[in-house]
Amino acid sequence: MSPRRTLVTASLGTVAVLVAFTAPLANFNQTVAGLGAGHGGATWVLSSMSIGLGALLLTAGRLADDYGRRRWFVIGAVVLGVASLLGALSGDVATFAVTRVVAGAGGAAVVAAGLGMIAAAHPDPVERGRATGTWGASVGAGIAIGPLLGNYLSALHSWRDVYVVIGLAGLALAVAGRGCPESRTAVRARPDVAGVLLMALGTSALLAGLTEGRAGWDRPDTLLLLGLGALLLVGFVVVEARSEAPMLDLGLFRRPAFRAVTLAGLATGAGIIALMSYVSGFVGAALGISATTAAWLMLAWSLPSVVTAVLARRLPPAWSGRARMSVALALVAVGQLMVLGVGTGSGPARFLPGLLLAGVATGVLNAAMGRESVASVPPGQAGLGSGANNTARYLGSALGVTVVSVVAAPAGAVTAQGLVDGWHRAVAVTAVVSLVGAVGVALLGERTPAAAPADPLGVGPGRS
Repeated sequence: MSPRRTLVTASLGTVAVLVAFTAPLANFNQTVAGLGAGHGGATWVLSSMSIGLGALLLTAGRLADDYGRRRWFVIGAVVLGVASLLGALSGDVATFAVTRVVAGAGGAAVVAAGLGMIAAAHPDPVERGRATGTWGASVGAGIAIGPLLGNYLSALHSWRDVYVVIGLAGLALAVAGRGCPESRTAVRARPDVAGVLLMALGTSALLAGLTEGRAGWDRPDTLLLLGLGALLLVGFVVVEARSEAPMLDLGLFRRPAFRAVTLAGLATGAGIIALMSYVSGFVGAALGISATTAAWLMLAWSLPSVVTAVLARRLPPAWSGRARMSVALALVAVGQLMVLGVGTGSGPARFLPGLLLAGVATGVLNAAMGRESVASVPPGQAGLGSGANNTARYLGSALGVTVVSVVAAPAGAVTAQGLVDGWHRAVAVTAVVSLVGAVGVALLGERTPAAAPADPLGVGPGRS
C-alpha cells in the first residue's frame, strides 16, 4: 500500500504546484485589476512563482536526498499552502509577488522531493518506469486544471478563490505526506552552504532580471540583476568544481543521459511551455476569444499529455529514453508549426490540430524526462536528479517567455494584425528551440548502463 500511497501523494503534489503555477494565465486581467498593478506589476503577477521554483528546485532535491524526502515534501506542501493563502489576502502587487515567490520555493520542494519519493518507493526499474509515467501525467494534469479552475472561480466570485483552494490543498498534502514512508540517501553529504546560497541567489537574481527586463532592457535595475545573477552563477560553478562535497557534482554533465535529459528540460521550457504561456493573452487580445475558451484551448494541449504520459509505458522497451525524448521534441515542433498561418479572423478550431499533436508528444516527453531524470544520476540522488531536470525546465521557461515577449511585440501600434504577426514570430522561434532540442538530445548518445548496486537507490530503511 505504501508505494501506491506515495505515488498518489507525490503526483497530487505536482498537480497542486502546476495548478498554482498556471492559475494566473486564466484570471490575469482580474488579478491585475484587483491588485491595482501597472505594466511592471502585471509582469510580476505572471512570473514571480518561477523565481521561487527555479531558485530552489536543485537545492530542494539535494536536501531531500540527504535529510529525508518525505520531510521536505511535507515542508514544501506547508509552505505552498500558507503562502497561497496569504496571496489570496494580498492587497497590493508587491505583497502578492512575494507570496508567489515563497509559494514557488515550497512548490520546488514538493516537486523535487515528490519524484524522489516515487523513485525510492519503486526500486524495480520496470515498476519505477510505470510510476514515473504517472508522475509525468500529473504535470499535464496540473497544467490542464490550473487555467480552468482559475477562470471558473474568478467568474463565480473572485480571482482570489483559486489561491484559497491551492492553499487548502497544500495543507492537505502535508497531512497526507506524513503517512508516506521516509527515505534518504545512505550516506549524507556534508552541507554545501556556499553552493546552496550561490545557486539560490544567482538564479533568483537572473530570473528577477528577466522579469524586470520586459519593462525595459536598458534600465539600471534590470542590468544590475542580470549582471549579479550571472556573476553569482559563475561563482557557483567555480565553488562546485573545487568543493569536496558539492551540491551538484559537475561531473554529472559527463554522463550522456544527464546531459540529454537536462537539454530536454531546457528545450521543453523554452519551446512549448513558453509558447503556451502566450496563447491565452494572444487569442483574447488579437482574436477576441473569451478567457473561458482560451482555458479550453490550453486543455487541448495539456489533456492529451496526461493520457499519453500514462500510456507511454506501453512503448517498446527497446526505445531508449533518449530516443523517446528526441522524437517527442520533434513532434512537439511539428505541432507548433501547425499553428502558423493564424489570421485575424481565425477561431479556436484553427489551433486544435497543432495543439493536440503537441499535447500527445508532450505527454511522452514528460514521462521520459521523469524516468531519465532519476536514472541519469548516481544511486541515492533521485531528488537531485528531479531537481536538476525541473530546474532546467523552469529556467528554460523563464528564458523562453522572455524571448517570446520580445519577438512577439508588435513593431508599431498594437493592432490585431500586428499581434498576429508577432504570434507567427513567436511560433517560429519556439519551434526552432524544440527542433534544436530534439537534435541535441539525439546526438548526446545512449545512456551508459551502470551495474546495479545492492541498494539501487541508496535509500536505506529511512527514519521517521
